[in-house]
Order: sequence, then structure tokens, then C-alpha cells
Amino acid sequence: MNPTPLYNETHQSRSLAPTAYENLLGDAIERAVAAGIHELDALVRYLNESGQAAPDGKPWTAQSYQQEMARLSN
Repeated sequence: MNPTPLYNETHQSRSLAPTAYENLLGDAIERAVAAGIHELDALVRYLNESGQAAPDGKPWTAQSYQQEMARLSN
């Protein structure tokens, strides 16, 4: 007998739907990973080259990326 597979409902752990900014950032990160980018510095460079600005409108840094991911995970 096979147990029912477990799955994660989209946004089940979120209290609100993602914002346009969050969707765009997520899309950019997904494109980077699909392109084989897995290192933080390369990801930050990709985000900056793709035009996806940090929340303050400035270019991403490794520190600002880590801070934003921590903020978004709350």
C-alpha cells in the first residue's frame, strides 16, 4: 500500500499573497538557478545585470541579498 504523497500547497505558510516585487525577485532567482548559478556572488551579479534592483533601489550586494532573504523568510 502506497501512502498518500505529501505536498506543499502554494503559499500555505504565508499570511499574505506575494507582492509584485517578491514575484519578480523570485522569478529572477529561478532564472539564475536554471542557468546554473548557485554561488552567492554570481547570483548577486546576475540580479544586478538583469535589472532586478534591491528593495532600496540600489544594486544588490551579498549582504543586502542575505538581509532581504532573512526579512522575506519571516
